[in-house]
Amino acid sequence: MIIGIPKEIKNNENRIALTPAGAQELVKRGHQVYVQASAGVNSGFTDDDYIGVGAEMLPTIEDVYARAEMIVKVKEPIAPEYKLIRRDQLVFTYFHFASSEPLTRAMVDSGAVCCAYETVERADRSLPLLIPMSEVAGRMAAQEGRYFLEKPRGGKGVLLGGVPGVKPAKVFVIGAGVVGTAAARTAAGTGADVTICDISLQRLTYLADVMPKNVKTLMSSEYNIRQELKHADLVIGSVLIPGAKAPKLVTRDMLKDMEPGTVMVDVAIDQGGCFETSRPTTHEDPVYYVDGMLHYCVANIPGAVPRTSTLALTNATLPYAIQLADKGWRRAAKENPELALGLNIIGGKVVYKPVADAWGLPYEPLEL
Repeated sequence: MIIGIPKEIKNNENRIALTPAGAQELVKRGHQVYVQASAGVNSGFTDDDYIGVGAEMLPTIEDVYARAEMIVKVKEPIAPEYKLIRRDQLVFTYFHFASSEPLTRAMVDSGAVCCAYETVERADRSLPLLIPMSEVAGRMAAQEGRYFLEKPRGGKGVLLGGVPGVKPAKVFVIGAGVVGTAAARTAAGTGADVTICDISLQRLTYLADVMPKNVKTLMSSEYNIRQELKHADLVIGSVLIPGAKAPKLVTRDMLKDMEPGTVMVDVAIDQGGCFETSRPTTHEDPVYYVDGMLHYCVANIPGAVPRTSTLALTNATLPYAIQLADKGWRRAAKENPELALGLNIIGGKVVYKPVADAWGLPYEPLEL
């Protein structure tokens, strides 16, 4: 199969979809790998690194899309890429369709086969291609929250871990999945007073056993969320419903009871955000205020640490990319139910129900 790796053009997206090691594995299997020139530089990989393992470099993004049967990316295509994607071309990337109607409709119109990292799902309901970036995003959420709590950055001027004789900051994490757990653990490591909430008592029981003593668990409810927000210095939203819009668990009216300068990090912004007042931001312009609350809603948080993120992402995606390349998408999905769940749009038809429901589009069950 002819595989194309374009350079990411989303604002400050420094990752690349495949390391040289990953490219080598595909080349060894007889596939042709084209990489856009300089696509890996910001992740620490030179063009020569890719040439050395048998990949070929192409000068422009247009060349990559034109040659490739399968495109492997990091982030969803943005408007300049829509016209480059053609009928029956397989695109394997993070799509997050439920957060963007224009993207969804553009991919329907393209006739391409869209396989979304974020909806590839194992039998135990885990999301193997979302986990590595969720681990990064969770750690980064606590790190960025700590940074923006500094007064010169617009926050309250609170040190996350406090000092002897001064209480530590209060961190409230909403959602105890991979992102929330990583955020809570990172914040706890600085000495912060952390509370993490979720609707799963089983998950909270597990976290109560394994987390440091400065992490407390709380059952998620509107009442409990309102009470915690009143005293929080840093709020991290990390709620996920696979493939669907995130629920708005923090509404605008809740902000009036919070302390000015509270930092709110919405990691769920890829799926529309779990704060009512969230809107996507970029690493270039990451924050804004609503009613005195500092919002950080960067839609590609792991892009700030591209070396770590690219290595982690390739570790997770490569086995699935190999299956798609070796067998073609139809056979690969037929033989692996995890990949079948990754298929969102095929030949102009929406085959993943949460995406159809998000935008009122016709849903057609997947047939392989």
